[in-house]
Amino acid sequence: MRIEDLNEKIRKCSKCRLSETRMNALCGEGALNARLLLIAQAPGETEDREGKMFIGPSGKVLDELLEIAAVSRGKIYMTNLVKCMLPKYRKPKQDEIEICSKYLDKEIELIDPKILVPLGYFAIKYIFEKNAIPLPSKGEFHKIYGKIILAGDRKIFPLKHPAAVLYNDSIKDEMIKNYCKMRVLLNNDEQEIPHSLEVG
Repeated sequence: MRIEDLNEKIRKCSKCRLSETRMNALCGEGALNARLLLIAQAPGETEDREGKMFIGPSGKVLDELLEIAAVSRGKIYMTNLVKCMLPKYRKPKQDEIEICSKYLDKEIELIDPKILVPLGYFAIKYIFEKNAIPLPSKGEFHKIYGKIILAGDRKIFPLKHPAAVLYNDSIKDEMIKNYCKMRVLLNNDEQEIPHSLEVG
């Protein structure tokens, strides 16, 4: 299967209740040979309306973080765990994740990135479970942000979702520091990665 064929299936998908309330089912965007794949939770209102990834308020934050980190959007691939907007920004339901994650699995297979960057709780939970990585308790969850976890020949690098800054500006400096580590990962210069960041 080609990515174009997969995207056509995503756009036409009506396998769960979210197809009844969305405007656009969002396909992934970016470089098809990307070494880094960013996985967000689901589209927001602006993304749902325009049919493009990360163009709303959290997209502006992401652009700023990527610019500071000197990481080009054009060199990475971005997608969502759930391809349709969640009504009133509610949490995704388990059956929605189970249905929609099959598209994400196929995207990962086709893009074949070396680095997976899940953003936020649900994306991280899915990627951890898929790779048989123990999920930290809710009290310990914050400790995995910005850590590098080895899973076979891939690295998993969980980060806070850019939207987190919109609700709590005090975490911005910490997020900038973690997002800047993406550049080190992309450069693949493992000598620059502090040993203390490696877990698992």
